[in-house]
Amino acid sequence: MIPTLFSVSYAGLWGQARLDLPEFIRKAAALGYKAVELMGKRPHLSILDTEKRQLEIIRETARESGVEIATIAGYTDFTAGKTAAEVPFVEMQVAYVESLARMGKLLGAKIVRVFTGYTTDPEASQADWDRCVNAMRECAAAAEQHGLVLGVQNHHDTGVGFDAYREFLLDVNHPNCKAMFDPWSVALHGEDLYACAKTMAPMMVQTTLADYVRLKRFAYMPGLINYRELPATVRAVPLGDGFMDLAGFFRGLKEGGFDGYVAYEMCSPLRGGGSMENLDKTASISLQKINAWWGI
Repeated sequence: MIPTLFSVSYAGLWGQARLDLPEFIRKAAALGYKAVELMGKRPHLSILDTEKRQLEIIRETARESGVEIATIAGYTDFTAGKTAAEVPFVEMQVAYVESLARMGKLLGAKIVRVFTGYTTDPEASQADWDRCVNAMRECAAAAEQHGLVLGVQNHHDTGVGFDAYREFLLDVNHPNCKAMFDPWSVALHGEDLYACAKTMAPMMVQTTLADYVRLKRFAYMPGLINYRELPATVRAVPLGDGFMDLAGFFRGLKEGGFDGYVAYEMCSPLRGGGSMENLDKTASISLQKINAWWGI
């Protein structure tokens, strides 16, 4: 197991403090993380902005810091663009993934991460599924050309449920396409994290962790002098402080034989705010939890 810090945590999104990639890599090393995952878009590893010399600086910074560059995180939505059928959205995104893999090879990375696609129309569910499956096969082949594994993260709607996610990967059926199975979405669905992790572990190259508290929401109804309940929102907290059974998740990973990258991310509004001090504190506490759950 290799603890990994995701650069999205220090990308300045959601009001957080911002670091460039060399600064972030040095930060990860100072906090004790052994590897990093780099966000494959602005303001970090953009395929438009990042030149060869910058890649050399990033790789050299990682070498000097004793930190492995594990994963390049792509941002894809293969069901997008249906209102403009003449625009080759899938082709453009496959080219984007191939570009990320090319940069990843120069950085010594092992994995390029992708998402599936958001729901478009319930009547198009099977068509969306097939579109994403075919796109994954193309992306897996493109990443393979540069020696990187394609990792599919269970984030977007297509295949996001546990059983559907596993079925999706079986449909892709490409030797260079692996699981990046995360617990947060299936925890929100009410799944047993231990059982899910044990089942998925043999297919996995990485997981990415976050933890949350649920905050109930209500809307006032003046005529009834009462409230109706709305879907809850969640807020990110350090690992172990939320509702997720991450100890069970780790137990399932170990029993299932997983021994890959375990990344931590702060990718939403965070309890305590987005100051550098709070980001560092939260990342440090979360690393301690990762090591404790793994038995280090």
